[in-house]
Amino acid sequence: MPLPTATDRTRRRLLGAVGALTATAFAGPLSAQSFPAKPLRLVVPFPAGGPTDIVARPLAQMLGDALGQQVVVDNRGGAGGSIGADAVAKSPADGYALLMGTVGTHAINPALYKKLPYDATKDFTALGLIALAPVAVVVHPGTPYNTVADLIAAAKREPGRIHFGSAGNGTPGHLTGEMFAKAAGIELKHVPYKGSAPAVTDLLGGQIPLMFDPVQSVLQHIRGGKLRALAVSSSARAAVLPQVPTVNEAGLPGFEATAWWALFAPAGLPAPIAAKLAAEAARIVQAEAFREKLVEIGVQPGAAAQPFADFQRAEIAKWGAAVRDSGVTLD
Repeated sequence: MPLPTATDRTRRRLLGAVGALTATAFAGPLSAQSFPAKPLRLVVPFPAGGPTDIVARPLAQMLGDALGQQVVVDNRGGAGGSIGADAVAKSPADGYALLMGTVGTHAINPALYKKLPYDATKDFTALGLIALAPVAVVVHPGTPYNTVADLIAAAKREPGRIHFGSAGNGTPGHLTGEMFAKAAGIELKHVPYKGSAPAVTDLLGGQIPLMFDPVQSVLQHIRGGKLRALAVSSSARAAVLPQVPTVNEAGLPGFEATAWWALFAPAGLPAPIAAKLAAEAARIVQAEAFREKLVEIGVQPGAAAQPFADFQRAEIAKWGAAVRDSGVTLD
């Protein structure tokens, strides 16, 4: 039998390459059709029962129903959400590991942490904006502040004498307070707590006069008359507090700062699987059943008015500036 010539060997390599490319071309659609073949894991990078967990659980249930596979919520708190986010970033890009990312993990942490173990844009595939919530500017009812104008006037009379609490350094509440002070041209003294609950307790008790925190944390106390809401930080009024003006309406034109949650997968997720997950997430976000789960606690289903990449880029710039203005960095 004659030995294969160089031309024969080249032809075989070319045929093999064509065969490989053909197989690859068909693998994407086929894998999307068969996906998912097992349960999915939705990592919540904060403890159970918190705001992120509250948003994630109805999403997990409805996404599981839509895909025909269970979506298991995996709470992995720590380091401002960085531990859970990093775990997903380093997971296989096959669609079975998802992340309930937040304004913290994907807009604040890049500026806040000196050594963040993941890249907030390059290490993830964004699948859609899920929900948003304004930060409330709330005071103890015993204070003389009935409006944002009252608060600003008092702060100008006594620079640095008015303290405000938040859930901790680098949280949306803290940074919204810093942005508020800068926009108003005033100086406020930040008091960081280890979570919203102890901060709210001290606000209710009058140990601090003022707090900035996502509205769902203080809503029940506002409704019960135990706290007074001066404004909300979103561009539009909160549906659950229609009588409360936005900071923009209250005298700081253009002010907007909103906590948000978005669904992510690891970078490199195959396009057909990414499209399938993004489509199901978008359908859920638009569903009345999902809206009903969130709206009563002051959270709105997400609806980005621009591509998510543009939205995230703008958020990183805005919150990063707030971090730098605050002077806070974490290891």
